[in-house]
Amino acid sequence: MNLLKTPQSLSQENIPHYVPKGNECALFETALVRQLPLLLKGPTGCGKTRFVSHMAARLGLSLTTVSCHDDLAAADLTGRYLLKGGDTVWVDGPLTTAVRNGGVCYLDEIVEARKDVAVVLHPLTDDRRILPLERTGETLEAPSSFMLVVSYNPGYQNILKALKPSTKQRFVAIEFDFLPREQEIAVVSIESGLDAAKVAPLVDLAHRLRAMKGHDLEEGVSTRLLVYCAALIDSGMQVKEAVLAALIEPLTDEPDIRSALVEVANAVIN
Repeated sequence: MNLLKTPQSLSQENIPHYVPKGNECALFETALVRQLPLLLKGPTGCGKTRFVSHMAARLGLSLTTVSCHDDLAAADLTGRYLLKGGDTVWVDGPLTTAVRNGGVCYLDEIVEARKDVAVVLHPLTDDRRILPLERTGETLEAPSSFMLVVSYNPGYQNILKALKPSTKQRFVAIEFDFLPREQEIAVVSIESGLDAAKVAPLVDLAHRLRAMKGHDLEEGVSTRLLVYCAALIDSGMQVKEAVLAALIEPLTDEPDIRSALVEVANAVIN
């Protein structure tokens, strides 16, 4: 089985648009072939999820995405017994389904999940590549087409929510960041349909606001928000209204900070 061969039935139109920042595409492919788990780290909205979607489609692999949260437990990933028609039956969780069938299982923001999730992942991230299901007594061996990918935002880490070094060292890792100016302009233009010349000042504003991260802002403007803003403008909304709705309001609830951001926006957007 050639894992890197895209099925002929898969056209370019079915592959989500993605602009490589370095050698991450080659690294993903190599990790798949060598059966290595992959860790993606970087700020919110910088393209981690889009990258995984792009690579799964490009390689013709099914993709199972799980958005991790505070209440996500190991059983939510592996499965549980449920009542169906008066009978108690086992129902696979998304991770178990992916291990049985192959494909990419992507756990987004893994640090948000409960601590028992990491314990379940450990046997899948070493040379065993197994998933023990204690409730059913099964031990599943991951097929060669199975790949585990996880992501997190280091900027949001704290003592209570941090990925342990012992867990991080089970993965090959790629660090993501925002694209250089010209590349980001091109991506936002393609995604939103707005002319690149009109996108340019939006990207310049985003760079100004990102420089405020850690001072007045907890997080900078994501490329995702830039696409939203450009889409609003492309649909006929006034630029300043779109900037307020997509680039300022999502960043803060503090009136003073909001006013400061509006001043920055007025200085950059003519």
